Parts: sequence; structure tokens; C-alpha cells
Amino acid sequence: MAEQVIEVTDMSFEKEVLKSDTPVLVDFWAPWCGPCRAIGPIVEQLAGSFQGKVKFAKCNVDENPATPTRYGIRAIPTLILFKDGQVADQVTGVVGKAQLEETVNKVLAGGASSRPFVVT
Repeated sequence: MAEQVIEVTDMSFEKEVLKSDTPVLVDFWAPWCGPCRAIGPIVEQLAGSFQGKVKFAKCNVDENPATPTRYGIRAIPTLILFKDGQVADQVTGVVGKAQLEETVNKVLAGGASSRPFVVT
């Protein structure tokens, strides 16, 4: 995992994500999930691109079941972008770097993405 991507747990989620001064993109994943492994490098690349503007985190759904349940996650990978402790946008399934970058940029610009959630 890249240095810029932190691991969050059920115990650290509130402090690292909900109380963060910057927006946080959380990648809900599991090690056995092929699509999760496919999107992982994209998340790491974006963590480098948005360093200082957005915090990037991963949450292993097998080891931390409470947080995914709290946010109604039924499929992985699911990426949720939190801003000011609230869900600002969500993407489910594998998406390209450009689409994920667009989602982050729209939230940074002050709103949620206008596109529907993606399910693949």
C-alpha cells in the first residue's frame, strides 16, 4: 500500500475520516476481491496526485464489518468520498482513473458528482 494511503479500521474511522479537516476517499475492499485489487493501484496514483488536498484510506471489510454495514455497502470495491464528515459521493465497482479523478475534483469544487452511481 502506498505511503499516502492509510488503513482505517472500525476503531479509527471516526477520527481519520469523519473528523478529518480534508475530504477523505475511503476504498472499502477485501484481499480476495479481484476488482478491489484492480482498482487499488488507481487509488494509490490518485493519492499521490491529490496529496495535501484529499486523504486516501482503505478499509478491509472482512476485518472491519461495522463501518461497511453502517454505510450500507453490499458490493466491493465501493469508494466513498467523505467531506465534512458526510458522504459526498460514492462509486461502486471498478472505474477508470479519469472517472474517479473527476469525482474527486467535483467534490473538491464544492458539490457531489452529478452522475449516477456506477455498478459493474
